[in-house]
Amino acid sequence: MTRQSINPGRVDWTGENPGIYLKHSADDESYCLLSLFFRVALSPYGKGHAAIVLGAPDEAKGWPQASNFIMTDNQRMMRWIIDGWVTRMPTFVGRAGLQHMSWLNLDSVQRQPGDLKTDYREILRGSGVTLEMLWSNMGDPIPVEVTVENSATKAHEMYSVFLEAKSAAVSVNGTQLPGSVQSRQFFGRTMSTAFLAFSETWVTPVNLQG
Repeated sequence: MTRQSINPGRVDWTGENPGIYLKHSADDESYCLLSLFFRVALSPYGKGHAAIVLGAPDEAKGWPQASNFIMTDNQRMMRWIIDGWVTRMPTFVGRAGLQHMSWLNLDSVQRQPGDLKTDYREILRGSGVTLEMLWSNMGDPIPVEVTVENSATKAHEMYSVFLEAKSAAVSVNGTQLPGSVQSRQFFGRTMSTAFLAFSETWVTPVNLQG
């Protein structure tokens, strides 16, 4: 099929969507921590920021009983993104922590981009919680183009620029949550479970628009 310079599909949302998925060891089948950061520049519900942290992904508990929470300054937008995207991502499907996480107000976001080689950091504050997400030892930028049949939602195309991080950490109120970066298969290649994702854009193709 000939590629078109102008995609006729509908842009649903675009922005940044880095993540950190950690395990206790390489032998573990399940993650002990799942986290995603969002800096959304455009969506039907405006722009905004958010971070999802599931420090106990399989426990039906919210904050502070467990480190399962979302911090956001645009709750309507994030409920839409969680329902349409996050709940369909293979890593998050069926996670009790996602269904029971607490919703916290986000007051401020501070980005410390470093040089995109040694480290990159996002610091979020709100509702009495300070969240720090750190990515370090990044690889080279990788252009990613995902077709509908291979996308997490099976209803969108996705375009992004990924940088894998060989190490990463998530801290809540100064305490680092357990786990370390491991390897996973990502569209036919081995990559780490921590990554930066810039210019991430989700598009609904013409034939799937309602």
